[in-house]
Amino acid sequence: QARLVESGGGLVQPGGSLRLSCAASGFTLDYYAIGWFRQAPGKEREGVSCISSSDDSTRYTDSVKGRFTISRDNAKNTVYLQMNSLKPEDTAVYYCVAQRGCSGPGLYWGQGTQVTVAS
Repeated sequence: QARLVESGGGLVQPGGSLRLSCAASGFTLDYYAIGWFRQAPGKEREGVSCISSSDDSTRYTDSVKGRFTISRDNAKNTVYLQMNSLKPEDTAVYYCVAQRGCSGPGLYWGQGTQVTVAS
């Protein structure tokens, strides 16, 4: 059974860092683009970052460029989102998703991990 599990969320002060992990089981991550999405209370879900399957090219939403880095470790079947210089507006539930290309539909979704940035 295909499954994605996020981890690494938590409470961090503004300016701090977290690394989210997205571990896959039941399928091989490197065949898919992997996206990170987030949803804050009362807001629509937004795409944060994505890493392609073909050439590991990456993309980021403007608000996280220069602060977040997405990467994959195919040997561990895991994708990471390194988040630095966190801001209160980064507070959200973060989800990873396996996609048919970074512009494609989500095929497998994780359950989400809460990130809270507060002093």
